[in-house]
Amino acid sequence: MNNLLLAVNTVTVVLIALGTLIVGGVVSFWIFNAFASKKLNKNKTVALKIIEDAYAEAKTIKKEALLEAKEESSKIKEETTKELSIKKEELKKTEDRIALKEDFIDKKDLYLDKKQQELDEQKKKLDEKDVELAKEIEKQGKIYADMVAELEKVALMSKEDAKNLLVNSMTEEARKDAAKTVRQIEEEARETARKQAQNIVSLAIQKCATDMVAEATISTVTIPNEEMKGRIIGREGRNIRAIEAATGVDLIVDDTPETITLSCFDPIRREVARLSLEKLIVDGRIHPTRIEEIVEKVKRDLDIQIKEAGEEAVNEAGVYGLHPEIIKTLGRLKYRTSYGQNVLKHSLETSYLAGLLAAEVGADVKVAKRGGLLHDIGKALDHETEGTHVQIGVDLAKKHRESQAVIHCIEAHHFNVEFNSIEAILVQVADAISSARPGARRESMENYVKRLEQLESIANEFKGVEKSFAVQAGREVRIIVKPEQISDEDAMFMAKDIAKKIEDQMEYPGQIKVNVIRESRFTETAK
Repeated sequence: MNNLLLAVNTVTVVLIALGTLIVGGVVSFWIFNAFASKKLNKNKTVALKIIEDAYAEAKTIKKEALLEAKEESSKIKEETTKELSIKKEELKKTEDRIALKEDFIDKKDLYLDKKQQELDEQKKKLDEKDVELAKEIEKQGKIYADMVAELEKVALMSKEDAKNLLVNSMTEEARKDAAKTVRQIEEEARETARKQAQNIVSLAIQKCATDMVAEATISTVTIPNEEMKGRIIGREGRNIRAIEAATGVDLIVDDTPETITLSCFDPIRREVARLSLEKLIVDGRIHPTRIEEIVEKVKRDLDIQIKEAGEEAVNEAGVYGLHPEIIKTLGRLKYRTSYGQNVLKHSLETSYLAGLLAAEVGADVKVAKRGGLLHDIGKALDHETEGTHVQIGVDLAKKHRESQAVIHCIEAHHFNVEFNSIEAILVQVADAISSARPGARRESMENYVKRLEQLESIANEFKGVEKSFAVQAGREVRIIVKPEQISDEDAMFMAKDIAKKIEDQMEYPGQIKVNVIRESRFTETAK
């Protein structure tokens, strides 16, 4: 029973709660709607107020904009009017100037017309004078022709014959006078130049002390005994083949006792082979592996020696600032010879002489010494590179940015181009002195004889030569001419022609003196 009452009470409470909740919701909804309606009406009133204010403000802005536009338009109109006024004034001034120019041109045209009329009148007068002059020339020509005909009749000689006779006579006389004058001037100049040149060259040579014996290239290696020769050859020649392959040099083993000959066009390779062979002989262990080791070591050592030789030469000559590659190439000349003369020593000697000569004549000593030292540098590479040693040297100097003055000294020292500086001439002179001095070079007998024969042959080709003799080791040629065919003046010109032909056709160190001798002998017998 209690439980039933409890359940009834519970249900009652629940129903009351539900009712209360529903009534609360309905009341809340009514209140919310009433509040929302009131707020909406208020917002509409505010919106209408904002719209009215915006409309009023827009009307104000529009009115202000119209006023500003009117003011701006008025201002622009005023400025435009002012500019137009200025333009009108400028245009008026321009029109005035044009009017003045037109007036000036009209006056000038009148002046030119007047001048043209005067010129036409003068031309007419000149034409009349030309006609008169032509008639006078024709008249004088007829008189001249009559006179020439009369002279030809009297002289028994035509005009052309007389002209040729006069020209030939005057030419021969002028030739003789010129020859005498030239001979006199040359004798005076030669005497003065000879004394001055001898003084300068003697001073330079006195200050330059060099070896008198030409250095010869070593091409043989001495071995202690014949047994060592067999060890160098090796079993079936394998050691010789290994040496030749490693050095690029031919070994010639013949019946010559205790001697092995080395043959190679490259002096550096030949030197490597020589030093390697000497080390192998001292070491005693001769087999292909040891040969390769020794050759590689010698090559490294020789590279160092070449560089040191170049540096020593540069310091000795007093020439500084050279590119390292040029110094190394210069060192290679230590193993290069020309006619038995060591090229590095020759280059140093040329550098000394060129510097001394430059100091005597007031030229650039530094350029002369530098050009003298580098003039034959192409010979260090001429067996590896195509071209003459002059061109190779020029290319090397250009590559390493030597000055144009030094490059010209290298290029001109064998007369490949014309001299354009005193330093280049001094380098050529120093080169000739170094090459031609006694003991500087050795020359084969065959080449020596050929050069003398060629000298005499060139002289004998000229008409009127009776006989010729090459003397003083080919440094002078004496030509005896037939006096009845060659005059004194002709002999002078013949000497020049022979010297020119020798320069064109022969190669020789130093200078060759040409002496043409003309002698007249008159013999009579007393009876």
